[in-house]
Amino acid sequence: MRHGRSSRYGRYAGGPDPLAPPVDLSEALDAVAEDVMAGYSPERALREYLRRGSRTMTGLDDLAGRVAQRRKDLLGRHRLDGTLQEVRRLLDEAVLEERKQLARDIRMEETDRSFREMQLQNLPPSTAAAVTELSSYDWQSSTARERYEQIKDLLGREMLEARFTGMKDALQNATDEDRAAITEMLRDLNQLLDKHARGEDTPQDFEDFMARHGDQFPEDPQDIDELIDALAKRSAAAQRMLRSMTREQREELMDLSAQAFGSPELMDQLSRLDANLQGLRPGEDWSGSESFDGDQGLGLGDGTGVLQDLAELDELAEQLSQSYAGSTLSDLDVDALDRHLGDDAAASARTLAALEKALRDSGLLRRGTDGDLRLSPRAMRRLGQSLLKDAAGRLSGRQGQRDTRHAGAAGELTGSSRPWQFGDAEPWDVTRTVTNAIGRTAAEGRNPASGLRLQVQDVEVQETEDRTQAAVVLLVDTSFSMAAEGRWVPMKRTALALHHLVSTRFRGDALQLVNFGRYAQTVTVDELTALPPLREQGTNLHHGLLLASAFFRKHPTRQPVLLVVTDGEPTARLMAHGESWFSYPPEPETLRATVAELDRVGRNGAEITFFRLGDDPGLERFLTAMARRVGGRVVAPDPEDLGAAVVGEFLRSRRPRFPSSFGDLDWD
Repeated sequence: MRHGRSSRYGRYAGGPDPLAPPVDLSEALDAVAEDVMAGYSPERALREYLRRGSRTMTGLDDLAGRVAQRRKDLLGRHRLDGTLQEVRRLLDEAVLEERKQLARDIRMEETDRSFREMQLQNLPPSTAAAVTELSSYDWQSSTARERYEQIKDLLGREMLEARFTGMKDALQNATDEDRAAITEMLRDLNQLLDKHARGEDTPQDFEDFMARHGDQFPEDPQDIDELIDALAKRSAAAQRMLRSMTREQREELMDLSAQAFGSPELMDQLSRLDANLQGLRPGEDWSGSESFDGDQGLGLGDGTGVLQDLAELDELAEQLSQSYAGSTLSDLDVDALDRHLGDDAAASARTLAALEKALRDSGLLRRGTDGDLRLSPRAMRRLGQSLLKDAAGRLSGRQGQRDTRHAGAAGELTGSSRPWQFGDAEPWDVTRTVTNAIGRTAAEGRNPASGLRLQVQDVEVQETEDRTQAAVVLLVDTSFSMAAEGRWVPMKRTALALHHLVSTRFRGDALQLVNFGRYAQTVTVDELTALPPLREQGTNLHHGLLLASAFFRKHPTRQPVLLVVTDGEPTARLMAHGESWFSYPPEPETLRATVAELDRVGRNGAEITFFRLGDDPGLERFLTAMARRVGGRVVAPDPEDLGAAVVGEFLRSRRPRFPSSFGDLDWD
């Protein structure tokens, strides 16, 4: 803009995005619940969801993979002889410049020149030994002397950088006074640590130390423990770096260290510091090592930084694994993740942590009396609602597959109406429904006279005072084949959808869930949801029918409705003494006992529907014959359509007033 001001915008970097949408729990809950129904504990299901992430959210496994790759890159890029290579270069330059000076100096006596040249010619091959031997050499070249002094300066700065971040740059071109100040700081620091180890230090001691030397600690520790933590991590990394070198490199470096700043006291103070820190923080990794195989040389200071990075990456890997007791995503060091992988990874970690916290704080997951994480009643209701909506969507697409609904009385009309909801069995208020459609069509800018198309939001039903109540039993097969053939989760989804429909739209009905394998038992929807796949053989439909008969007898005034989901013929029956008798192929006595109990249920007027899963011809013949005996029905849905089929048959048994085809309704 020629006249005026221009602005530049960038990504928000002040922490979590304040304009980010709230965490969506619905997808997470659905994924967690799906794994729970497959047999995982809620705790493990939550962990698995956070590990794999979702279509729009990076998971822990992906972040952990990027951490591992970052670690691999560091090891494959570097080698640890950078300081030795730099010292060798400076030494070679010093010797070369000295030889040039000897050749040019015509005033030097020949004997003196020959002696000096012999000294330079016979230097030991070891860099450390050569530097030590030249420590008393009287350099004739000022350039050579400068290069040699740079060796001592470099070694001193690298030794300090290995313990104190930023010291190498801070001491470049340092004076004798600067080096004396560092030595004084080391003395004071070691005295402070000695007092702390004896328990004799006070907060004032720390304040006094920081007042004198605080500018040399960019970490800005707030107390002595923070100071020790920062120093110990760096010192331990320096020790690991030394152990990561070859034996020859390590020996060379230790021999060279005596030349640091030309001051043996420096190394004495650093050795004392390392000992103090190791005694105060023995939990740090002081003895580890790494295998570097790159070609980029690292000095002591930079190498120590890389070792610190590797240790930090290891900590991140452990945090991302969430494999230790009591782990939560609040443990993640997001700042470290940002440093190593960038702000995208940090944002993903914040999202995962927020999601985990939201799930735990929302009341959807709760701790049981045994301490285990469980789906809460609220989560079960929400999940049931989601599964019922899915069943409704599948029902709406089953054009031509449903019987025409008959208009039976559902109770006395009250004269008022309300919007239709899935599961309503009341008759439609046609006048209000058509009026709603006309108003909506006109609001959309279309002429109602050109034709109307009903949508779900148009429909209103007439409220009634009462309706016939039902006693509903859902019998679900939990034999081994249900899990082996991938029918376990669809069975549970079906039970949850039906339970939610009855508990919200047919509150006057009574529903009982019964699972049958080798034995049958009544279960709550929570228990059925958490039921792991069973590896027991046996399909004891006989026992299940006995429990259904008992439930119907408890509710003699209600219309009995029996829904049976199974993928196999009866192979077990309940004996008189209460034991289960199993045999395969099915024994005639088992079939007779099952048929006899079904006849008793049928004589009580129950509406019976069998849902056949799989293509077993024997099961098809058996269920067809069973349904014919009691005037029931057999439905053979795909497993994924099981929920829609069961809900649809339940609604059929309740005689709801719905149109004969759902194809024109927009269920969304």
